[in-house]
Amino acid sequence: MLRRMCRAKIHRATITASRLDYEGSLEIDQALMEAAGLIEHEMVLVANLSNGERFETYVIRGARHSGVIGLNGAAARMGVPGDKVIVMSVAWMDEKTARGLKPQFVQVDQKNHVIAVKASVNNDRPRAR
Repeated sequence: MLRRMCRAKIHRATITASRLDYEGSLEIDQALMEAAGLIEHEMVLVANLSNGERFETYVIRGARHSGVIGLNGAAARMGVPGDKVIVMSVAWMDEKTARGLKPQFVQVDQKNHVIAVKASVNNDRPRAR
């Protein structure tokens, strides 16, 4: 059996551009891509914290240290500059690999610059009731 897992995420990034008249994609600052282990043309899931929208698109490389998080094409209808988003890379993996996964969580500041890269917390901890 394969499981679909969250491999990495960029948490609470701010949309900086929304361009409808552009081929569809999500432009991400190259430094953020590297911190999350994303490669150009990789499919990602995006959750917009400001309006609740979720959508899937692919990543294109933005200028390093520009802080760009740009919605292009149809994705431009899913948010506007200033909205907060979570960009998630997902991957299919076997059970053993999934259980050992340590996703990279990239935290950013208000200008979408990396402030921390953390591995996920232990999923075996007791849950609040």
